[in-house]
Amino acid sequence: MSDTIELLDAIGRDASLYRASPQELGKKLEQADASEGLKAAVASGDISRLFAELGQKPMYAPQISQTAHEEEEPAPAEDEADLPVPDPGQSSLKL
Repeated sequence: MSDTIELLDAIGRDASLYRASPQELGKKLEQADASEGLKAAVASGDISRLFAELGQKPMYAPQISQTAHEEEEPAPAEDEADLPVPDPGQSSLKL
């Protein structure tokens, strides 16, 4: 399996392999003695064979959001609700 991962890494790093047709890439993989799963995935375009070789299962996104949310201001307590709200334009000090 580590050979398969190394070959996938090499394909990703080499633009000529990354952009190669399935036939060209198949020839290169045959020369590199790649695994049957990798060669079958390249030939058919079906990555499920590669998943089977690597023992991977498709992963799904979690149902919760990973983004940050702005926190809402807590509602004022009942005893604070009747207090007058100061006007920010006026100074509370009277000279």
